[in-house]
Amino acid sequence: MFEDEGYKLIGAAFEVFNQLGYGMAEEIYHQSLEIELALRGIPYVSKQPITATYKGHQLETFFKPDLIVSGGMVVELKAVSDLVPEHEAQLFNYMRIINHPVGYLVNFGQPNALQWKRYILSDLRGKN
Repeated sequence: MFEDEGYKLIGAAFEVFNQLGYGMAEEIYHQSLEIELALRGIPYVSKQPITATYKGHQLETFFKPDLIVSGGMVVELKAVSDLVPEHEAQLFNYMRIINHPVGYLVNFGQPNALQWKRYILSDLRGKN
């Protein structure tokens, strides 16, 4: 499920990390990754507002995942010393709200390597 697309995404993220290293603001990595995805012809949507509801009522607040890549992968970018469970929960919420079972957490904040994790929510398989 989006395996080839995932390899391409992570390849682009590694290129950004190799060019910039660590220690930059998250938004710098975000904008740089957008450029890298575009250079590689990888389709993406950035910070698309997603409607949130509560008991059938639309909220004024929107969710804005960092990226939706290749039409089906939710990507949340971080520039922190380490990923924590709250980052996973944020990604899982986005994945459930937009009904995309594949998600990636990508962290540019570690000094020696890009940190990334791929998630598949099995309860969403086959629902989009």
